[in-house]
Amino acid sequence: MSDRLPSDFLWGYATASYQIEGSPTAHGRLPSIWDPFSHTAGKIKDGTNGDFACDSWHRWDEDIALLESSGANLYRFSLSWSRIIPKGGREDPVNMAAIEHYRRLIADLLKNGIKPMVTLYHWDLPQTLHDRYGGWLNKEEIIQDFVNYARTCFKHFGDLVKDWVTHNEPWCISVLGYGTGTFAPGHKSNTEHWIVAHNLILAHAYAVKAYRDEFQASQGGKIGISLNCQWEMPYDDSPENIAAAHRAFAFKLGRFADPIFKGYYPEVVKELIGGRLPDFTADEIAIVKGSSEFLGLNAYTSQFVMDGGDDEIHGKVKYTFTRPDGSQLGKQAQVPWLQSYAPGFRALLNYLWENYRAPLYVTENGFPVKGENDLPVEKAVLDIDRIQYFKEYANAVLQAVTEDGVPVKGYIVWSLLDNFEWADGFESRFGVTHVDFKTGTRTTKASYDFLKAWFAAHIAI
Repeated sequence: MSDRLPSDFLWGYATASYQIEGSPTAHGRLPSIWDPFSHTAGKIKDGTNGDFACDSWHRWDEDIALLESSGANLYRFSLSWSRIIPKGGREDPVNMAAIEHYRRLIADLLKNGIKPMVTLYHWDLPQTLHDRYGGWLNKEEIIQDFVNYARTCFKHFGDLVKDWVTHNEPWCISVLGYGTGTFAPGHKSNTEHWIVAHNLILAHAYAVKAYRDEFQASQGGKIGISLNCQWEMPYDDSPENIAAAHRAFAFKLGRFADPIFKGYYPEVVKELIGGRLPDFTADEIAIVKGSSEFLGLNAYTSQFVMDGGDDEIHGKVKYTFTRPDGSQLGKQAQVPWLQSYAPGFRALLNYLWENYRAPLYVTENGFPVKGENDLPVEKAVLDIDRIQYFKEYANAVLQAVTEDGVPVKGYIVWSLLDNFEWADGFESRFGVTHVDFKTGTRTTKASYDFLKAWFAAHIAI
């Protein structure tokens, strides 16, 4: 067994349009749901918004230079729906200025030996569609409009782009946007997020059908979805907590992955949610099943799971990082939901392969160092905790591939840049490049150099 990743292994960095681009009105862009949401007092932790972000709409050439110098061979980024079709709908005009901008970006990536992986939807629904008919809540309208948007992207970029992701983290889109209200559009409901999640699965599947029917034969690409999950560990070996860990997987991952890869919702989800969980018709599930050619995994942490509580969203389980002996699972990040634990990452990769038998891409993985935002740049770039995290997690990928036989095809770091971290604003810095959010100045951190050296040493020539 080789001790290196295969020569065709892909590695690189990920970003998302609203988190880095800024320039909210440039070249005909109209608002997404994140524009009014982030401008509403109390919605963003530090009171900021994405109006400037990393200024990547203007500095995209600097971003590509960073990628080229890093040794990365892949860049995952998202397109802004409200730039490409500013009003969003299938009868609304396409904005050729945005098409031309993204084609320049993609062509320059390829010129520099960097493969583009393009995400169609990373949370920035055109505000017009939300106002027009309720956005993701309206099944009949949103599926048609999303497929039209996807088809527009396939048409204009598919000669260059061979790796497509439909949605990024439908769990976050639905639960945080329409359940807890912490993300745009800020709805709180115990019914809406189940509807939105169902419609996201269908929109994904019909976009994939359009790609396969109309574009794949001539363009030769592949298409899938990115789902978020952490490794769920029973708090102890009691039957109740073992069952709770299984339930936690079903409510975080299974309710998206099971329809897409197996053709049905998990029974435990159907039992607990009952009539609030929409049904697929026979025709719909025939399109949903098998609609992802890989499983994109966004994973950052592991958690202990206990039975109990009334949190229906998570399947009536409770989470903790504290072991029964009182010790902590791992190094605490800036965000409360993340502690490092690489053995859990390896276990999760094995779990996904065993359960879904699909090629895997780690489409996000990263670590925001605690307190980094409070440091001057010359200290912030000495990100030892982030280096330790990546050393452990990259080695977990290496072990999963070379020792366990898991077909992980790529590893994508979140993120190339410090950026606008949604409801956290700019307080949580995930980047391997420090960004001054007043000037846009970029300064690479020590982790940038570490990853360059690690992958150079661990990918077969």
